Amino acid sequence: MKKLVCAGIIAALLLAGLMMFWLIPAERMKEAQQHTADGSYEYAVVLGAKVNGDVPSLSLRYRLEAATEYAKRFPHVQLVLSGGQGKDEEISEAQAMYTYLIQQGIEKERLLVEDQSTSTYENLKYTQELLPELAGVTIISSDFHLARARFLAKQLGWETDVVAARTPEIVKTKVWFRERLALFKTWIFRK
Repeated sequence: MKKLVCAGIIAALLLAGLMMFWLIPAERMKEAQQHTADGSYEYAVVLGAKVNGDVPSLSLRYRLEAATEYAKRFPHVQLVLSGGQGKDEEISEAQAMYTYLIQQGIEKERLLVEDQSTSTYENLKYTQELLPELAGVTIISSDFHLARARFLAKQLGWETDVVAARTPEIVKTKVWFRERLALFKTWIFRK
């Protein structure tokens, strides 16, 4: 009987842990998207994503479409394009973003390039080093990614608002699951 009770308690604890793993990050991810940018900040950081050779991946293209729309709506905002070059990328994510945005008619004077970062934390830290001292910035990234990006920006002393880019359907399940793990890691290690 004792073994059955212990097994039941263990199962209940595991279930509660799994629910926390699933529900708490999901709520944070949803909540982060509610801080919609309104042009209040002078700078917007466009976070990088995979480049296939020298072509933005679908995820990066969606971020760039959101950045283009935001830049055209708020022509006073400067865009920081943040992302280094992966081993399987011909150019940095920042360079791919720069080329794309120029092709969309965004003036090169409005674009700053940060091409050394290899993580979301580095995206924001290296961007902060490029900019004058600021109270806050707008973050432009995939919808699922905004909670972690906002958390990391807060660790660096920035207030933030966001522009949420959609996530490609083909990777949605994978990235929403992976992002939960990344959020827990970020909450624990603070980077």
